[in-house]
Amino acid sequence: MISKVYISHCPADEDMALQLAAALWRVGLESYVALYNLSPAISLAERASFGLHSSECLVALLTEKGSTSAQVCQEIGLARGLDLLIIPLLEEGATLPFLIEHLRPLLFREERYADAVGLLIKTLRELSRLEWLKVACPKCGEEMTQYLTPQEEVEEALEKGTFLETICSYCQNRVQLDARTFEPRL
Repeated sequence: MISKVYISHCPADEDMALQLAAALWRVGLESYVALYNLSPAISLAERASFGLHSSECLVALLTEKGSTSAQVCQEIGLARGLDLLIIPLLEEGATLPFLIEHLRPLLFREERYADAVGLLIKTLRELSRLEWLKVACPKCGEEMTQYLTPQEEVEEALEKGTFLETICSYCQNRVQLDARTFEPRL
């Protein structure tokens, strides 16, 4: 069962990695982003090693810069050595590093990144028992914990191009959720 995901990315893709980390948090998965978790006493290499050793899965964010990043390739190599599940998110135009060129990546274009994140969440739901959804209400700011919407309802909303809906348990306002990433909207 997957409970912690290591997000491998190059410095130029940190915003995308943080968006992914937020989406994973909303569905109850802990994630580790080595570049984000800076510590003056621990080197980047040690943070990456610690993060990978404590994770069950590596998600490789492979943009054109990310797929040629020495750091990303080394993290992929370490994940292979640890026999972690590796799921590549591959931007159109980028190439898979040779250590994972046999894998089937989740393809994306930058403007459709949320679609790939949604597909990743669906994939992780199939491999894990994700039951809870954590959402901060955009109106009152309170964090709600609710049962995760069944995948069938998510698929239906995606097909119709609609949002999922919930009600904030604090302020009682309706909150729409992006069916791909569960990001809240008023």
